[in-house]
Amino acid sequence: MIRGGDIVKGTCLLQKGHPFLVVEREFHNPGKGTAIARVKMKSIRDGSVLTLTVPTQQEVEDAAVEVHSGQYQYADTDFYHFMDNETYEQYEIPIAEMAEKKCYLQENKVYELTIWEGSVIDVAIPYKVVFTVAESENYVRGDTVSGATKPVVTETGLTVRVPLFIKQGEKILVNTETNEYVERVN
Repeated sequence: MIRGGDIVKGTCLLQKGHPFLVVEREFHNPGKGTAIARVKMKSIRDGSVLTLTVPTQQEVEDAAVEVHSGQYQYADTDFYHFMDNETYEQYEIPIAEMAEKKCYLQENKVYELTIWEGSVIDVAIPYKVVFTVAESENYVRGDTVSGATKPVVTETGLTVRVPLFIKQGEKILVNTETNEYVERVN
């Protein structure tokens, strides 16, 4: 059990018999009465969104999840394959459940895997990730006004808008929450 005031983004709560991941939380303290936490949660199973309003002193049931580090190995037609580097346990995650994370997974990189009742229910993608530019059009200097950008495709298939000076083969840092270019990496 967890108190409403202790709920933070990333907490897993059990609602309707399924785990929900807290994606947003907002505290509201009215001038009169009890403070409340407004929580927006996403079902890890089917992606549905649920909003919950909880008094900060009231307890809600949290999901008993485990977090393990897993190295991304490869993807086949149906599954992403991860391996726990300590126990060498293999995890298979159906691609259909995490299709939106496809462009952020890089082979041999380590990710945090959230496990509930023996199956992986979430893969935590870092806030910023370094990608290599796989496809880029060349632009001639002076063709545009300042602040111009162009689309490039990374080695994982992610399309990002970058400044014109970025070339194929260069490494760029990308904000994974907004898909925005942050900086060039040397």
